[in-house]
Amino acid sequence: MTERQQAADSRVADLVRAGKVRVALYVPQYTKDPVSGELRGWPIDLVQALGECLGVEGVPVEHDSPSEALASLTAGRADAAIIGIDPSRQAVVEYAPPLIEADFTCLVPAGSSARSIADVDIPGARIAAVRNHASTMALSRMLKHADVVGADMLDPAFELLRHGEADAFASLREVLLDYAQQLPGARVLEQRYGFNRLAFAVPKGQASRLAYLSEFTEHAKASGLVQRAIDRAGWRGAQVAPPADRN
Repeated sequence: MTERQQAADSRVADLVRAGKVRVALYVPQYTKDPVSGELRGWPIDLVQALGECLGVEGVPVEHDSPSEALASLTAGRADAAIIGIDPSRQAVVEYAPPLIEADFTCLVPAGSSARSIADVDIPGARIAAVRNHASTMALSRMLKHADVVGADMLDPAFELLRHGEADAFASLREVLLDYAQQLPGARVLEQRYGFNRLAFAVPKGQASRLAYLSEFTEHAKASGLVQRAIDRAGWRGAQVAPPADRN
């Protein structure tokens, strides 16, 4: 479909008239150059590609956490979001098919004997995690013994582990591999306890926009765009989600 045909698509006519599509994102989906302010990351590439497809500007809307991105979307400060698929969010948003699947696992400090998720899920154990993150919600549903120690953002959650106030830190593998470099002797467990399926989301009641984003998602996966974005960002423990008919 040509750009002219895309621009004439009634499902996204409001975005074309506005001249931009705003997509809510959150750390650590992207990084920001402290000098230039340039944003980098696989979602940044997809937002740009979505804008090009529409013939408008693709605008990433920055947030510090998933809950802030979700609030921005539902308040109308963004036209869509890229966010983890979780049942608790489906009361307020609807999802396009997943774009990627990213592993959830744990980081443990030097001296820890843990080799598996079961090794950290023991009575009295404390696992640091970011409140309302998909990785935390998945963890809370599966834990049998350990307690989750919540923080509002990634850095404070990591500090709980660094200062001995937690026995493990749960998040995305990519995130934990970076934090492991800041804590000598720390290890990221090879086992995963689940994975985050990240997708475009829109507020409930926007079926036309959702249908457009669903088509864009499937094209982006089939064309190799999503894989190229992952490769360019260097994300580890992430893969392109399968086609919608195989999810």
